[in-house]
Amino acid sequence: MNITTFIFILLSVISVGSALMMIASKSPVHSILWLIIVFFTISGHYVLLNAQFLAVVNIIVYAGAIMVLFLFVVMLMNLNAETEPIKNYRLQLVGILSGGSLLLLLVLALMKIDASHQVQMKVGDAGLIKVLGMTLFKNYVLPFEISSVLFLSAMIGAVIIGKKEEKSAN
Repeated sequence: MNITTFIFILLSVISVGSALMMIASKSPVHSILWLIIVFFTISGHYVLLNAQFLAVVNIIVYAGAIMVLFLFVVMLMNLNAETEPIKNYRLQLVGILSGGSLLLLLVLALMKIDASHQVQMKVGDAGLIKVLGMTLFKNYVLPFEISSVLFLSAMIGAVIIGKKEEKSAN
């Protein structure tokens, strides 16, 4: 077994384990922290697939911004035992049955996959930032520039809206 396969298996085990802990955790804050670990391991899979840009964007956007937002919302909601809803065991049974059915379908679909269509890791340069940048600046330069002007006008608008009006002393 080579090092790439070992890292893939390790990341997969950590990802699945963290996802299970996220679901099983009683505290919403702990669930969010487990989900952050899942996002980091998924970014590790992106790096193994030679898609460094997706890995960085996944860490910045999901593990950074979205999870911090979730964490603040959960903390501001002030969840405690008195406000917790009563558990419905029928819904839990329905969830377990539907999740088990989905797992069964995924296992059956994976068993029918031909082994010759495996993903080749660290091959090619399709996911590299250099190739993405060259594609953006060669093939899509006009939409890229239009979006930059749009973002600039949105920032200026946000500053103008956020600026307080000074009242005249007259």
